[in-house]
Amino acid sequence: MKIKTRRRDTAYLNCGCGLEPGHFAGIPESFVENVARLPSERFDPVAQPTGAAVLDMVRSLLLELHPERGATIAVDLDSDLEREFGLDSLGRAELILRLSRSFRVSLPERLIGEAATPAALLAAIQAAGAAREPSAASPPPAALPTAAEPHRATTWADVLDFHVRNHPDRPHLRLQQEDGTETVLTYAALDRRSRHVAAGLLKLDLAFGDRVALMLPTGPDFFPAFLGTILAGGVPVPLYPPFRRAQIQDHLQRQVGILANAAPQILITDAAIKPFAWLLRDGVESLRVLTTTADLVTEDALAAAVPATGADLALIQYTSGSTGDPKGVMLTHANLLANVRAMGEAVAASSADVVVSWLPLYHDMGLIGCWLGSLYYGAPAAILSPLAFLADPGRWLRTIHRQRGTISAAPNFAYELCLKTLRDEDLAGLDLSSLRVLTNGAEPVSPDTLARFTERFAAFGLRPSAVTPVYGLAECAVGLTFPPLGRGPRIDWIDRATLSRSGEALPAEPGAPGAVAFAACGHPLRGHQIRIVDEAGREVPERREGRLKFNGPSATTGYFRRPEITRALFDGAWLESGDLAYLASGDVFVTGRTKDIIIRAGRKIHPHELEEVAGAVDGVRKGCVAAFASPDPRTGTERLILAAETRLTDAAALEELRRTLAREAMGVIEQPPDVIVLCPPRTLPKTSSGKIRRAATRSLYAAGELGRPEAALRTQLVRLAVAGAAARLRRIGRLWSEAAYAASWWGVLVVIGAILWPLVLVLPKRAWRFGALRTGLRLFFWVTRTPLTVSGEPVSRGAVIVANHASYLDGAVLAAVLPGAPVFLAKQELARQRIAGPFLRRLGTAFVHRGTVAGIADAAAIVGRIRDGEQVVAFPEGTFTRTPGLLGFHPGAFLDACRAGAPIVPVAITGTRSALRADQWFPRRSGIHVHIGAPIAPDGEDFHAAIRLRNRTRAAILAGCNEPDLSREAVPPPVEPAPE
Repeated sequence: MKIKTRRRDTAYLNCGCGLEPGHFAGIPESFVENVARLPSERFDPVAQPTGAAVLDMVRSLLLELHPERGATIAVDLDSDLEREFGLDSLGRAELILRLSRSFRVSLPERLIGEAATPAALLAAIQAAGAAREPSAASPPPAALPTAAEPHRATTWADVLDFHVRNHPDRPHLRLQQEDGTETVLTYAALDRRSRHVAAGLLKLDLAFGDRVALMLPTGPDFFPAFLGTILAGGVPVPLYPPFRRAQIQDHLQRQVGILANAAPQILITDAAIKPFAWLLRDGVESLRVLTTTADLVTEDALAAAVPATGADLALIQYTSGSTGDPKGVMLTHANLLANVRAMGEAVAASSADVVVSWLPLYHDMGLIGCWLGSLYYGAPAAILSPLAFLADPGRWLRTIHRQRGTISAAPNFAYELCLKTLRDEDLAGLDLSSLRVLTNGAEPVSPDTLARFTERFAAFGLRPSAVTPVYGLAECAVGLTFPPLGRGPRIDWIDRATLSRSGEALPAEPGAPGAVAFAACGHPLRGHQIRIVDEAGREVPERREGRLKFNGPSATTGYFRRPEITRALFDGAWLESGDLAYLASGDVFVTGRTKDIIIRAGRKIHPHELEEVAGAVDGVRKGCVAAFASPDPRTGTERLILAAETRLTDAAALEELRRTLAREAMGVIEQPPDVIVLCPPRTLPKTSSGKIRRAATRSLYAAGELGRPEAALRTQLVRLAVAGAAARLRRIGRLWSEAAYAASWWGVLVVIGAILWPLVLVLPKRAWRFGALRTGLRLFFWVTRTPLTVSGEPVSRGAVIVANHASYLDGAVLAAVLPGAPVFLAKQELARQRIAGPFLRRLGTAFVHRGTVAGIADAAAIVGRIRDGEQVVAFPEGTFTRTPGLLGFHPGAFLDACRAGAPIVPVAITGTRSALRADQWFPRRSGIHVHIGAPIAPDGEDFHAAIRLRNRTRAAILAGCNEPDLSREAVPPPVEPAPE
C-alpha cells in the first residue's frame, strides 16, 4: 500500500487564545478533520432527486474519504452515516453541499446536525425549495456622526442606553435566516426586549452578581438574553449549545463541570433543549431555574438598569479546557470596554463600518470582537450562525458582498475551507472590495493559507492589505496585538534547527530547506504591553524565543473560583499567556504553547508542527493527532510520543503508515518519534470544541490505554539519556553564562566609571573632558563585547541632534560616537543628584525645568547656545518604555531649532533596548547601531513650523529605528517635581 503525503514547509502560528483547529462550531467531533483532503468532485447539475442518486453521492464521498475500505462500503437509505461510516460534521457538510449543487436545491443548515441517514437527506431534498441566487449588494446604512461613540460609557448598559437615546431606530443586528431573509433588530427593539428579559430575571429573584448561564444558539434570543442579564445586574456565562439534537443528553452531561464552577442560579436555553436541561440539576446544586428567553419576557419592562460600575463583572468566558479543567476568565465592564476601544482604534472602526460574522457567540472572537465591538461603535452587524457557514462557506462571502461588509474575522480553518470547497462558479459576481479588515486569528495561522487565500480572492476584489493576522487570548478579553492597519501579512522565515536548539529566530531564505515561516501578529494594542522572558524570568533580546507575558487594561483579574490556577497565571503585574514567541522589529511572532513544548535530546519540539505534518498523511484523521512527551520509566528521560487516529485495520497498512509518519517526522524535527501509537477513530480525548487534549492523552498513554508502546533499543535509550542530561547542562550553562556576562558588564562599568568621574571633574577644558568620556565609553563597549557601529552623514556645528530614546544606554552611546563636545539636554532633577549632578554639569549639560514657567527661560538659553554654534542633543520622546516602539515627540527641541534657524539632525539608535531595557538592570549581549540622517532645515519660526519639523524628523527616525510606530500611545506631559 502506498501512502501519499502533502507537505507544507510552514509552521502554524498561535494567533489567539492558544487554540487549534476545530474550536469554533461547538460540535463534539472536530469538524475541520478533513478540510485539507476534501475532494472537489463535480456533479451533474440536472440530476434527479431519487434514492439511487442520493446513494450514489453518499457512496462516492465515503469512497473518497475511506479508500482503504473499497468495495466493502455498503450503504442503503437507512444506513447511519456517523455510526456505520464515521461521517463527521465536516463530511456531512460536504455531502450536503454536493447534494445542494447537484439537485439545485437550498437545503437547511440544520441537516448537518440532524440528517443521520440517506433517507433523511432524500426527504429534505424533496421538501426543499429551489436554490437561491445571490442578491445584489445593498447600500450600507448611513454612517453616524463621528461624535456618536459612547466615550463616557463605563458599563455595557451605558453603551446600549447611549445608542437608544441617540438613534433608537438605527438597525443594529441583521440576523441572516436559512430562507435567505433577515431579521433586523434596531437599538430600540434590542433595548426593549432586553429590558423585558431583565424584568423576568428579577422576578426570579436574581441578585446582583449572580451568574446566568446562556445555552442558546446564534439567533434573536441570544442578544436580549445577554444584555438583559447585564441590565438586571447578573453576569452572563455563555455556553455552546448542543450541535445535534440526538446528542443533547450527552452534551448536557459534559457541561456539568463548567456549570458547577460557574454556580449559576438560572440557565436560559431554547425550547428544544429545555426538556432535557433538568438533567443538570443533580450535578449543579446552585441551579434553581431553567427557562427560555420567551418565558422570561413579561408584560413589564425594567425601567432602569441595576446600577453597576466598570469594576463589576460583565462576563465569565470559559476557555476550551484543552490543557486542563475548563477555566472561567473573569472580565469586568472596564476590561471589555478597554479591549473593544483599543481594537477599534487599531482598525479605525466607526459607525460607517459593517461587520459580518458567523463566529459562535459563546467564543470571545465572535462575542466580543464582532458583536460587542459593533454594538459599541454603532456599526451594523450581519450575523450568520456557525452552521450556516459550515453548510455553505460561500454564504459568509456572499453576505459580505451583499451587505458591503467592511470588517470580518475568522480562524485559519475557515479560509482553508473556502479554498477547498468553493468553485469559481459559486463565486460568480462576488465582490469583496468593500472589505478593509479581514482578521485571521484565534487558532494557529498558516502563512501558506494566507498566501493562497489572498491570491485566490484577489480576483474578487479582496485587497491584500485587508488580510490581517492578529493575536489574542481570553485572559485579555480577546485582542492583544494587531498589525498596522493596511499593512497586510508579514511573513518571517527562520531556521528551524536554530530555533529548536538555541531559541534564536535566525532569518532564513524563504522556502529554503530547513526554513520555517511564521506570520507577524503586530504590536500590542494601546495601553497594553508584552514581554518575552527566558526560563529565569529575564527579558530576552529581539529574535530570541521565550515565554510571552502581558498586561494592560483588558487583562483579567483571574479565573472564577479557581484561586490556585489564578496564582499561577500572575507573575507580579504580568500575566502568563502560555505561549512562546519572539519579537522582531516590534512585531510579535508566536511559535507555540509553553505547556506543550517537548524537550528531547536538547531540542525544543513544537507539537502542533509535527501534528500538522502527521495529519496530512493519507490514512490519518486530520485534527486527530497528538504529539506529547512522556518520561521513560526506566531512565527518566522524555520520549516523543506521536498518537494518531486512523481507520486502517490491515496490519501491513498500519506498519506502512508508521514508517511514513516516522519519515515525515524526520523531515520536520530531524528525528523520528520514539513511539508511534495508531488508534481507532474517536479514541483520542478532545475538548468540547474539538481540540485534542494533550495532557489527557498523555495520561491515557501512561496508563497503557492508548496501546502498548514499542520497545526501544538499549543503545537508543542510552543515547537519549545522555542527550537529555546534556540538554539540561546546556540550559544551566546558558543561564550561568548570561549571569556572568551581566556581572562582568557591571564590573567593567564600575571600574571605568570610577576612573572617568574624577577625570571629568578635574580636567580644565570641556573638550578634554568629552575626549576622556568618549575614550572611556568606547573602551567600555569594547571590553563588554558590545559591537558599536555608526553610519550616515557627519554632524555639522550649530545643529540640534534629535534621537529616539529606547534605553538607559542611549546617552552613553551618543557621547561615544558624536564628535566634539555636544550639549545634552537633561531633566532638572538630575542636577540635584550627588553623583550625576556634578558629572553632568562639568560636561556642560543643559538642565531643563519640565512643565514649569522656568522652562521658558531654559529654552531661551538653549536657543542662544545653538546660535553660538554648539551641537544640542535631545530625546524628544521624553521617556522610554520596555515595549519596542517610537513614542510621540514633544515639540520643545523643534521650537528651539526654529527660533535659532538651525537644522535638525535625526539620529536612529537600534539595539540599546535589547541590551538594557527599561525597568530592568540585567544587561544582554546586543549589537548597537547609530544611523545619522541628513539635516532637516526648518521652514519657519512659529509653532506650526516647529510641528512640521517635528513630523518630518520623526518620520525619518521611524524609518531608521526599525521599531513600530507608537504615536497612538499617550505620552504624559513632563512635570517638574515640587522642590523639597
